[in-house]
Amino acid sequence: MNTSAIRRLRQKLARDESVFGLWVTLESPSVTEMAVALGLDWVVIDAEHGHLDWKEICEHIRAAVRSDTVVLVRIAELNAALIKRALDIGADGIVIPWMETAEQLKLAVSYARYPTEGVRGIGAERATGWGQCFTEHAEEANEHVLVVPIIESVQAVRQVPMMCQVDGVELMWFGPADFSSTAGFRGQWEGPGVAEQILRLKDIIRAAGKHCGLLATGIDNIHERQAQGFRGIGVGTDTGLLLRSLKGSLAAVGRDRPIRAALTPDPLNSGKVTPAPLPRPPETMRPDRSEVMTTVGQGAMKEIAPGVYFECLVGNHNQARHLTTGIVTFAPGAVLPYHLHTFTESITLLSGAMSLEIEGRGYSLKKLDNAVIRAGQAHAARNLSITDNAVLHIAMAVDVPSRTLVDKFFSKRSMPDDATGIPGAERINRFATAPRSAAGPNTEFIDCFNADLMPGLEMSGGYGLFHPGGRLPAHVHDFDESICIISGTAMCIVEGRRYSMSDCATALQPRGRVHYFINESNATMEMLWVYAGPRPERIMVDESCATVAGNPWR
Repeated sequence: MNTSAIRRLRQKLARDESVFGLWVTLESPSVTEMAVALGLDWVVIDAEHGHLDWKEICEHIRAAVRSDTVVLVRIAELNAALIKRALDIGADGIVIPWMETAEQLKLAVSYARYPTEGVRGIGAERATGWGQCFTEHAEEANEHVLVVPIIESVQAVRQVPMMCQVDGVELMWFGPADFSSTAGFRGQWEGPGVAEQILRLKDIIRAAGKHCGLLATGIDNIHERQAQGFRGIGVGTDTGLLLRSLKGSLAAVGRDRPIRAALTPDPLNSGKVTPAPLPRPPETMRPDRSEVMTTVGQGAMKEIAPGVYFECLVGNHNQARHLTTGIVTFAPGAVLPYHLHTFTESITLLSGAMSLEIEGRGYSLKKLDNAVIRAGQAHAARNLSITDNAVLHIAMAVDVPSRTLVDKFFSKRSMPDDATGIPGAERINRFATAPRSAAGPNTEFIDCFNADLMPGLEMSGGYGLFHPGGRLPAHVHDFDESICIISGTAMCIVEGRRYSMSDCATALQPRGRVHYFINESNATMEMLWVYAGPRPERIMVDESCATVAGNPWR
């Protein structure tokens, strides 16, 4: 037991400092040696999942001897024999999965302590210096051993206040993926409502004078979790960090692709045949206009109702065809009265609280929820806040938009919070539960609307998330496109011309222009894209076409 490292970790927590660590799943003790050499506060050796055997676990523990790094072992279940064995070979503490009650936690503490406080038997193994340090070890073990429960089920929620009262527990862990699974969102890291629930439990734990932690999903998330008050922060798993680095390197040479459960490579479009890029775009797609980059504040501004302002970023004013996009800002309490269009409209909530009524059907929108309203459907919108603005991104399948006010009574009906619209009428795309796919290395895309999802639609669009290094291949479209960067910083490359974009800056890519987007930053980047065509069709071309020298339209 490394009592000096345990004391140092506790001192940091007592000062409300974050303690950073690594989740270890690979067998090589070099992984733990690297963590120690880099000065991480702790490592967790995962003996619940994966293939580590006790010899390999012991080698990881040995790799941290005489260091400032605390070594914990995550056992497979609440079991006295497993706890005894992990501690006997020298672990500084245990991490126990699926803890749901205070009684279970009390048992775990008793299994980790020697009598009279517990029921752990003493053995002549590494923890006691192979029997040479019985007295020294027995005197300090109960005081220093770390018992860390993982809260990872909805059944544990009501028990958390009681678990906080259990003596001998100072740090608790959250498992968002299993928590989501028990909430009915299997396969999601933080399903709808789970993130909020974990934050509420975190506040309960901190109010009780204890600390909590979890694994971060990336660099941005590390900072976010610190700001939220989590103090035990895992920078990642060894396999996750390795894959992130490997995929980033492969992305730099255009070779990244998803992994399938069968552990065989998969093309970027998940099993479909990927056509080879064309050496150059078809001559029939030769563009007659240049790309236009517009930042917020440069667009044409119009007050379309009292307190409702529309800034047009793509439209007739910059020669867009069959497409208008922009930002609508609702002042506190502002209302856009019932009206209709002769074309499709898309609405995505960027910030604030909005309600949308479509012929009386009332939908509450959450951040990045998208609503698609067919031509001829009367609709209205309201900012639900009386103190804050609400901001929307809108897109319309026309380059000169118009509207007709509607003076008609509609019977009001509040739709469920997870309602996804009425088949054949509107479509509400719920961001939290929308299916995602890859459109390029290190990307996640959501198709919100197109003619396949809503037959007869004139335009298509959706959401894109770019992790660091994420990018699209060089391509062209047979229609105009609008791309709005809603968070982070994007590099837009058009035939060798480079544009840095952020803060809702919007690109108009005319038909035929060779372009792609890449995230060259260390943070994530998000975009909303809209095509002036019914389906999200891209024509891949050779990467050289996106360079100054290889520009096919010179």
